[in-house]
Amino acid sequence: MRGLFVTATDTGVGKTEVACGLVRGHRARGLDVAAMKPAQSGHEPGEASDAERLRAAAGDLDPAELVCPYTFAAPLAPAVAARVEGKSVSLPRILEAARALGARHAALVVEGAGGLMTPLTDRETYADLAVALGLPVLVVARAGLGTVNHVALTCEALRARGLAVYGIVLNRASARADPSEPYNPAEIERLTGCRVLASLPFVPDAAERARRLSSDLAIKVQF
Repeated sequence: MRGLFVTATDTGVGKTEVACGLVRGHRARGLDVAAMKPAQSGHEPGEASDAERLRAAAGDLDPAELVCPYTFAAPLAPAVAARVEGKSVSLPRILEAARALGARHAALVVEGAGGLMTPLTDRETYADLAVALGLPVLVVARAGLGTVNHVALTCEALRARGLAVYGIVLNRASARADPSEPYNPAEIERLTGCRVLASLPFVPDAAERARRLSSDLAIKVQF
């Protein structure tokens, strides 16, 4: 399977934005890319879910049940949200959906939930899913203070599992400047040996931000 697994150092760091930008940008350049969100939780009614945003970025071409096999109401890790609802998450079912999408398209972008060690099933984390998929991993992280430690730990966990770290994207999610931002990319590369592919600025206009993400990331992140 060709593509990328997109993980993050934490929740709320812009992972869905980056994944959507990758998909939309590569499709605009002529590559047939599909998107997948294996499980999502905490969806607010009336708002587009992460899975719906990814599916739209990929052209709304694939069945919703393949793009996102599991959706839960509670804003909890998928394994916990499933338990609360009296349900369960099956890794084989997720892998079957991923293979089906991979067979339909030239490449697949799979977005995790939260960080790498977020519980996906009662036995497996998103790290286990990444191993099962065998895709190189793109790490999305905050741009500011604390990100060096978070990225280094995530890269260490990925390498311990034999996973290839494709690179790192730092994302500033607010207008507030952080004095560590100019130094963080070089420190991350020095500590981890991994490339910081982009350090994304804060852009308040959502449409303009989406446009920049699509154009910039499609050039810097290849499948």
